[in-house]
Amino acid sequence: MFARSMHHSADLIEQHRTLSLVAELVDEGRIRTTATERLSPLDAEQLIAAHRIVESGRAIGKVVIARD
Repeated sequence: MFARSMHHSADLIEQHRTLSLVAELVDEGRIRTTATERLSPLDAEQLIAAHRIVESGRAIGKVVIARD
């Protein structure tokens, strides 16, 4: 997803177009996130909890740790 920006591609505007399209599709409900767990706040306790979820081998989707 971020290869263009990481490699300073000449067509960096395509990154913007892609992210804008994805945002539009999410807003329209045509695609949805794969995040299934949301932990908060961003601290050591939540990092440990997230690790346990992922290491359990039973996680489905993505585990997100939010700052708020």
